[in-house]
Amino acid sequence: MITISEMGRRAKIASRALAAADTALKNKALAAMAQALIDGMDKVLEGNRKDVENGKANGMSVSLLDRLSLDEKRVRGMAQGILDTAALKDPCGEIISGGVGTDGLFIRKVRVPLGVIGIIFEARPNVASDAAALCLKAGNSVILRGGKEAINSNMATIALLRSAVASVGLPEDCIQLVEDTSRESANQLMCCSEWLDVLIPRGGAGLIKAVVQNATVPVIETGTGNCHCFVDESADIAMAADIVFNAKTSRPSVCNALETLLVHKSIAQQALPAIYDRLKEKNVQLRGCEATRAILGDEVLPATEEDYDTEFLDYILACKVVENIDEAISHIERYSTGHSECIVTADYANAGLFTRLVDSAAVYVNASTRYTDGGVFGLGAEIGISTQKLHARGPMGLTELTSMKFIVEGNGQTRG
Repeated sequence: MITISEMGRRAKIASRALAAADTALKNKALAAMAQALIDGMDKVLEGNRKDVENGKANGMSVSLLDRLSLDEKRVRGMAQGILDTAALKDPCGEIISGGVGTDGLFIRKVRVPLGVIGIIFEARPNVASDAAALCLKAGNSVILRGGKEAINSNMATIALLRSAVASVGLPEDCIQLVEDTSRESANQLMCCSEWLDVLIPRGGAGLIKAVVQNATVPVIETGTGNCHCFVDESADIAMAADIVFNAKTSRPSVCNALETLLVHKSIAQQALPAIYDRLKEKNVQLRGCEATRAILGDEVLPATEEDYDTEFLDYILACKVVENIDEAISHIERYSTGHSECIVTADYANAGLFTRLVDSAAVYVNASTRYTDGGVFGLGAEIGISTQKLHARGPMGLTELTSMKFIVEGNGQTRG
């Protein structure tokens, strides 16, 4: 089996070809990749069937099985995501700024690829195609290391994409998959600083923590999503119920799903029963504070400190009745992972206060946190949601997969 170091070396060579490729060639490769997924759908679905069977045999939860599972519609969605990426503006070569500087030098700041990107991810096989497409359009080679849960899906997908890229004259090694899913392979990728320019972890809290603490390669930290919704005293209760229901139940296994509900004490008596009635439609388990349980009864489990600090990724929701917006913001500040937060309110001043003081990558007023997504934000498919503040924050699209360089043109100037 090829070593991580050798994969890095090959990726670096391939990145030079990508850096030289124009937009038309990259888009031709992306079109071929999308068609390859459609033509090879049976291979992808067969690999996924094996992964799902293994997941069931190993006791994987229903929500995680949903993240893992592919069908014809989802594979077509993966292909469409690649085409959507092809339709986006190519960031490479963009002149960010420019002008005449000292001694008549013409100085331009130009957007350029990062080079070689490593991505460690877990059980969502669509990440492989999304990441490959985004990295290629931004001019980067990529080394993908998925989890064992989706290895057969990933192997089938990447084999198709590599062949498609080669068919248009680009090196197939601009897209590579680490087929060894042991912890050692992840550790080696984290330390492949000779060849990798950046490493992006995409998965649960344990994975992200391990990468941040152990990597010697520069890391862009994508975040777990302990997302909150605060129902303010002026909120429209029906609107609040709709937003909470959507944010929690439309797909509870994703990072932008709601995990904690905060309700102003003056509206809790009316709002909590209405919201809970909607959540019961999906059998959501509520874990609440004493005030919540006093309103809704003992079928609501007592919430612990750990519950407020947990990304459940399941049909479980923590709940707390708060005194005012200040307590809601303080709670979010303490427990949030900096992903996505929402306020439901009719008070313009409170909406402004919430959006100014809540320090997360995406802050919503009267809308579901489920919208935090690269496609929704007009970025095409995304590489992940960054919860850090350096270089990239929020959904990471093409621009976030580039760096910049200064190009300086003169006519013989020398500095005195």
